[in-house]
Amino acid sequence: MRPLTLLLLALATSATAAETVLPLWPEGVPGKRVAPSKATTDRIGPKGSYAGHETFIDAPSITVYPAANPNGAAVIVCPGGGYWFLSTKNEGTGVCEWLNSIGITGILLRYRTPTSDEELPYNYPVQDLQRSLGLVRAHAKEWNIDPKRVGVIGFSAGANLVGHASWDRTPRTYEQKPGVDDPRGPDFTIFVYGGGFLEKEDKTKFREGFSVPADAPPCFFVVAHNDNANPIEAARLYLEYKRL
Repeated sequence: MRPLTLLLLALATSATAAETVLPLWPEGVPGKRVAPSKATTDRIGPKGSYAGHETFIDAPSITVYPAANPNGAAVIVCPGGGYWFLSTKNEGTGVCEWLNSIGITGILLRYRTPTSDEELPYNYPVQDLQRSLGLVRAHAKEWNIDPKRVGVIGFSAGANLVGHASWDRTPRTYEQKPGVDDPRGPDFTIFVYGGGFLEKEDKTKFREGFSVPADAPPCFFVVAHNDNANPIEAARLYLEYKRL
């Protein structure tokens, strides 16, 4: 076995051993999700969850991947999956491991799913992300994190989720717990091939009532020119940032 392979294996083993899993709602999750429709269960299929593809998450949690040489920054990772499953490998653990390689503590959020049949599919996942931000800041000293350097990264539906947590200024939809919840949103945002903020009938306009607020956190947008799902979403959001 090559020395590099041995080194990577050792790093992966040590990182796994140091992981911390924390439930978000030990007192019970807020709200009650609707039962998934037949269309959703058919889409999920009889296999349900498997490695790197997780669904029917009723007890959301965060898994902390500490960096060997932390620089104080932390990023909460929100996988995509259309709000009916989570792509927890390619858009989850793999991202946390890469963040570790550059000194950043990676925190994988397993948010409630499926929620695709809800009137607002993002509502309960946003609650989970908001609680996660508070928990990370509450444990900042213990986890060698600067509480003013806690960001989020989201992919696809996860990007829609981090967008709502970053830009939506409506009141939170769950009762705040002192010492756990934090009124602040993320300190920075990474928005990866996300969507859901434009009018369905006119993709040049934002949904009614949506705008990027003046206090929006710094944001890094990732989008492909041949993205058939969200072709101009990131560009429109970027232009909104340029107007601030």
